[in-house]
Amino acid sequence: MIIVGLTGSIAMGKTETAKIFAAHGIPVFDSDAAVHQLYAKNGAAVKEIGTLVPDAIVEGQVERAILAGHVQRDPSLLKKVEAVVHPLVRSAQTTFLAKAVEGGAPLAVLDIPLLFETGRENEVDAIVVVSAGERLQRERALQRPGMTAEKLAFILSRQLPDEEKKARADYVIDTSVSIEATARDVERVIAELRKQAGEGA
Repeated sequence: MIIVGLTGSIAMGKTETAKIFAAHGIPVFDSDAAVHQLYAKNGAAVKEIGTLVPDAIVEGQVERAILAGHVQRDPSLLKKVEAVVHPLVRSAQTTFLAKAVEGGAPLAVLDIPLLFETGRENEVDAIVVVSAGERLQRERALQRPGMTAEKLAFILSRQLPDEEKKARADYVIDTSVSIEATARDVERVIAELRKQAGEGA
């Protein structure tokens, strides 16, 4: 089975691209959704995050906006949060991949926003980077609820520049075009990867 690492900076269209992979019957692991589960009521990360940032726990779950505010004010807190969250996400990814293998899937996608930044690129067989250009990225990001120019600048400061990501990718998906054109790009990538998976079988 070929493990595909899907990544891209904020607001580049990664979520929609992941949906296209899933629509073609390919198992997709959504790391951000996994974090939401960890932060939800009775989630596995709630207790430890509460120890780090007590006021980020609201009605038994992690309030991401409050936590993000603390991290923005004290960037050193980020490493402590990641030390709690990343091992739990990795464990969930391991379970997901085992099920994909068991189900006979030729491909499986790990949607990992910080693939390069966390040194995970060597754990996947192929890297797909989603890109839309800086202007469109900024427009999309600032339309998100609660997003500000300052918050966006902080998020981008944690991420590798888009050009560097594209240079290190096996495939680049352009989402600045129509959704139909993006879908065709994804379908070409899927066809090539399925061929590789067949050759490696």
